[in-house]
Amino acid sequence: MRQAKAVIDKQNVVGPIDKRIYGSFIEHLGRAVYGGIFEPGHPQADASGFREDVIGLVKELDVPIIRYPGGNFVSGYNWEDGIGPAEKRPCRLELAWFSLETNRFGTDEFAAWAKKAGAEPMLAVNLGTRGPDAARNLVEYCNHPGGTYWSDLRKSNGHVDPHNIKVWCLGNEMDGEWQIGHKTADEYGRIACETAKVMKWVDPTIELVACGSSGIGMSTFPDWEKTILKHTYTHVDYVSLHTYYGNHENDTANFLAKPVNMDRFIKTVASVCDAVKAKKRGKKDIRLSFDEWNVWYHSNLPDSKVPRWQEAPPLLEDIYNMEDALVVGLMLIVLINNADRVKMACIAQIVNVIAPIMTETGGACRRQTIFYPFKHASMFGRGAALKVNIDCSRYDTKETPAVSYVDAAAVLSEDCRSLTIFAVNRDLKEECVFTCGLRSLGDVSVSEHIVLADDDLKAANTKAAPERIRPVKASSVKKGILEARLPKASWNVIRLSLA
Repeated sequence: MRQAKAVIDKQNVVGPIDKRIYGSFIEHLGRAVYGGIFEPGHPQADASGFREDVIGLVKELDVPIIRYPGGNFVSGYNWEDGIGPAEKRPCRLELAWFSLETNRFGTDEFAAWAKKAGAEPMLAVNLGTRGPDAARNLVEYCNHPGGTYWSDLRKSNGHVDPHNIKVWCLGNEMDGEWQIGHKTADEYGRIACETAKVMKWVDPTIELVACGSSGIGMSTFPDWEKTILKHTYTHVDYVSLHTYYGNHENDTANFLAKPVNMDRFIKTVASVCDAVKAKKRGKKDIRLSFDEWNVWYHSNLPDSKVPRWQEAPPLLEDIYNMEDALVVGLMLIVLINNADRVKMACIAQIVNVIAPIMTETGGACRRQTIFYPFKHASMFGRGAALKVNIDCSRYDTKETPAVSYVDAAAVLSEDCRSLTIFAVNRDLKEECVFTCGLRSLGDVSVSEHIVLADDDLKAANTKAAPERIRPVKASSVKKGILEARLPKASWNVIRLSLA
């Protein structure tokens, strides 16, 4: 039986966890909006057309912030198309996903939906086909109290009070050639700088996210970050990171090792931000917004067969299995263990499109396997992240050497009355005895040990079997030392009460 030993000291703090690392994302892509969060005529739709069953699951996840409207979609989006009387809004050819966009759902609807779901809106502006003028007008429309053209237009559209949207993304993945209006780093840096200036002139209280690299594998990484921050450092507060992982070759051991790369991505971007700060003799740290992350690979090939110019076609509808849930759990552990620098993150997306929630058009909704580790982290992962030093045997994969069989994160609650340990056992054959020294925490007792595991790593929650994968409970403890058995290939949540 494998052994893993760890020590957790309440004085060894990584940093405070910003609850916004448990954010999510909604894009006008496939059935994320239409048939996902918005489906007028559905038996559980409210008067605004919002599916209340979906809102219930979003609330269960306790998502604090949601990014909108993209994603690739935003780089060709005219935000004015999505306001005013729905029957007068234009229908457009949407070039990011080759769909038909009716614009029945827009900025005002999203702000209202986010409020009902208990989440803060995070809006992206179009820096692909547009620029500073459209962006500053959108800030005025959303945040200015009244007495100007755009703010009064919002009022005439039935929204007397400002939306007060405080977090804004300056475009999306502008380093990617797939992006409408793709730019070089200098081109993007200049337009992002000028856009940021006027947006903050309209509302100095907002926070801005500059587009970082679309992934660690981009040929321009990390020079992209260095260049764009040369232009924007004074005006922005965050740099974004995006990454997705998949198991195309059906190599599960290698798949479970991929989040190690996510940690390296974060640390490299942070070091570049610090180098620019030093070069500019700046006083502020640029924080990180990992505003797109998830497992994504199941749905790539079938999507190529979907005809163009449909309204809300079924795109990127990954059905997640048990091993996907483990990778999502490992990615959450990486985010928590970098809480000193990562202050926002968005699992992409929230419903239907590579999402923890799936719906049937006109029918029910269900929790996917990845729903559970995200829910556990959001529920119990708020407070201060503590350093977890793990001594455990390691294995090599074709991509990553020396991968620890057990990875973990620890969170001390804000009231210091509980500690939660999130742990994944990557071993595909053996359970692991996980022992953890907790003497600095005084007298402790285990309140619960939640386990997500299944002998079939390809098992999923489907329409026919919506609860095939779900958490169960078990626990064990010795005085001063936590001792728990982590089943093979498992996600574990160990919650401790502190005296």
